[in-house]
Amino acid sequence: MLVSAGTVSACGLCAIYSASSARGESSAGFLFTLSEQFVPFRTTQFEGEEVKIAHADYLDSSITHLVPGYNFSPRFGVGLSLPLVYHSFQRSDLRYSLAGPPVLTTEKADEFGLGDIALIGRWTVFKKTQMKFGIVVNLLGGIKFPTGDTDRLKDEAGQSRIFESFLPPGTPHDPLGHSTGSVHQHDLSLGSQYYIRTEGESSFQYGNELMVSGGPGYYVLLNEKYTLSLQANGAYETQARDRLLGRPSERTGLTAWYLGPQVSLTWGERFSANAGVDVPLRTANHGFQNVPDYRVHAGLSWRF
Repeated sequence: MLVSAGTVSACGLCAIYSASSARGESSAGFLFTLSEQFVPFRTTQFEGEEVKIAHADYLDSSITHLVPGYNFSPRFGVGLSLPLVYHSFQRSDLRYSLAGPPVLTTEKADEFGLGDIALIGRWTVFKKTQMKFGIVVNLLGGIKFPTGDTDRLKDEAGQSRIFESFLPPGTPHDPLGHSTGSVHQHDLSLGSQYYIRTEGESSFQYGNELMVSGGPGYYVLLNEKYTLSLQANGAYETQARDRLLGRPSERTGLTAWYLGPQVSLTWGERFSANAGVDVPLRTANHGFQNVPDYRVHAGLSWRF
């Protein structure tokens, strides 16, 4: 659920409204939003400190959201987020087998497919707009559907069960510990959101996540036909550890702070766009993880 004043977040939940009018206008009718976020995970950290590793694992993540939507009124609307996910990665694993000793393998591959579709509703709790300023408070709430590919989770669970069979009963261990490299998975504007995640495929559960972002901005160009604004956007994110087979992983979960510029443009009453970069100031993570080097996000929106 999200409470926001403005549209600064580049996350999946906010993709529907990330490029809607910077002046807070949402007339009734159809709209379509296209948004993109690229994040390279190429920095390896252990307990919040960078570690230099030769031939380290990595993940380059690109997620494109196609979001058709409909506003029933200026205050209420719905949207359907269709994420297209592209991952390019290298990962090293100890592969376990009941028929022989474990084998260290390195996989380098690209994957593309549909992620989890989300249906999201918007209710404008408060709105006041004038030529020189605007205040808009939107409440967003929705649900994600398990439309993404879960083969990787099934493999992770299968390897963990084989690994458990080698241990004496009751031995404590990290259910994701067989992997040697771990890669896991935005005028004044303020936004916050909280993701609640339930157990999914193969007894895997992503950790709940809290995001807060916002910052001051300035209209460089401002008239009745178009606007151009610049914003200094700060973000805080914290994610709980994932759980597999009922146990928390010691190599997931983090808290991060970001800061970066964002530019927003509106043209007429139908078109709007934004783009920004988030640079990590501090990332405190559990165990070994690959964390973001930076985040680039952009969005376009057209109201019919």
